[in-house]
Amino acid sequence: MTDVPAWLAGVADKARRTPVPLGMRPPREGGRPAAVLLLFGDGPNGPDILLIQRSSRGRNHAGQPAFPGGGLDPEDDGPIGAALREAAEETGVDPAGVEVVGTLPELYLAHSDNRVTPVVGWWHTPCAVHAASPDEVASVERVPIAELVDPANRLKLRHVSGFHGPAFRVRGLLVWGFTAGVLDSVLATCGFEVPWDRSRIEDLPPDVVNLAAR
Repeated sequence: MTDVPAWLAGVADKARRTPVPLGMRPPREGGRPAAVLLLFGDGPNGPDILLIQRSSRGRNHAGQPAFPGGGLDPEDDGPIGAALREAAEETGVDPAGVEVVGTLPELYLAHSDNRVTPVVGWWHTPCAVHAASPDEVASVERVPIAELVDPANRLKLRHVSGFHGPAFRVRGLLVWGFTAGVLDSVLATCGFEVPWDRSRIEDLPPDVVNLAAR
């Protein structure tokens, strides 16, 4: 791998040794194959990761912060090809500027019936990014890792179902659900996590609940 930082180089191997949570283990059959791109770079404020805010008009996960990504198309070369294509379509990322580090174990999202493969990439040659697909993406943000791990920006959110999981408040984004769970795990695996108040639990805002239920 060219110019991939040491903290990122082994993340895929470490993640494969971590058991997938029971509720996210893919079923034996069914589910639509999908992929997301965890694109790390070296920004003006240190290491960062690319996140998008999904459009409130979207069919799935409307209004939620997320990693670029989507379903696999027949012409895609597996999850890696799909993740890079979706990132290019949604944010304008040039795949030629990305070094693929590896893939994480497949995760299942019951709400959308997607079997999601997270693809980890190093953005060795960054380019300008924007909401390249306005019907699907409202905004694009390079979020510094330092802000994600700041204890002041970390909390748990409780869904109306009673389930609660990790969340982040950064750059005007409320990151929760699948994206926050993956971020929580990957930041710990990369050695960035610092102690934070895990007893800080808030209810998921009603407007977010309503969008998620669509």
